[in-house]
Amino acid sequence: MPPPDDSYDDTDDGIHGPDEQDADDDPAESPCPYCNREISEEAVRCPHCGCYLSAEDAPRSRPWWWIVAVIILVLLLLKYALRW
Repeated sequence: MPPPDDSYDDTDDGIHGPDEQDADDDPAESPCPYCNREISEEAVRCPHCGCYLSAEDAPRSRPWWWIVAVIILVLLLLKYALRW
């Protein structure tokens, strides 16, 4: 039997789980570009100010004039349809 190696540490046999430094699995944090508070890098929206962090994640809304134009068009079509 070979002599024991002094550099071998038998207390870290992998059975007891990960080290304490490996236990921190929280995502990294970075400042919000709008309110400058710390938020998770995985966040889609800032929990403090409510702003979306990218344009791709923000809900798309139609401009108000588009809705008004559609309503006017429907009213004009109804006016001409009822004349017949």
